[in-house]
Amino acid sequence: MAEGATGRPPLTRRPGGRTARVRSQILAATVELVARHGVAGVRYDEVAELAGVHRRSVYRNWPARDELVRAALVQFAEDSLPIEDTGELRRDLVNFLMAQADLLATPTGHALEQALQSASESPDLLEVVNAAFDQRMIIVKRRLGSATERGELPPADAEFLTELLLGPVRLHVSRARRPFTRSDAEKITDVVLAGVRATAP
Repeated sequence: MAEGATGRPPLTRRPGGRTARVRSQILAATVELVARHGVAGVRYDEVAELAGVHRRSVYRNWPARDELVRAALVQFAEDSLPIEDTGELRRDLVNFLMAQADLLATPTGHALEQALQSASESPDLLEVVNAAFDQRMIIVKRRLGSATERGELPPADAEFLTELLLGPVRLHVSRARRPFTRSDAEKITDVVLAGVRATAP
């Protein structure tokens, strides 16, 4: 029977549906393999097996491995570290730092962070890794931008501000001396925001 002879539209024409599920499975499998083996250790055969799809499905969507890893890491950054816009900047940033700490405390989150840090030492993989970090930065920049527009925050270097917020979280979780608490997130947020406001022109 010829393709499409049943009268049903091809899968690629449907919004969402099986095609979207397959892509999601592939990206999730890729993230897990990056956490296990590092960026350089991702193999199409393993991705397909872990995702439960045919190898052709992986190649068809992402003919280049770097593009597959980039798409997976960017999607992971978007899904795992959302930042709300409730209209209260402090609360939103505290919640974001808690989400970051919770992620880093998981085996996958910790392994993934280590894999990304290691991959950044390779010029061939640096662009792929930067895409993931850039996406995380974009998420925070968007919220900081809306806060500036509302007058909650003076104009500031959003990238530098994001690093000030996330750096202490990564350090705290990596030391693993005690759990990262909401009080910790509040202290970090308060210090950073106070510094930005105090140094504003």
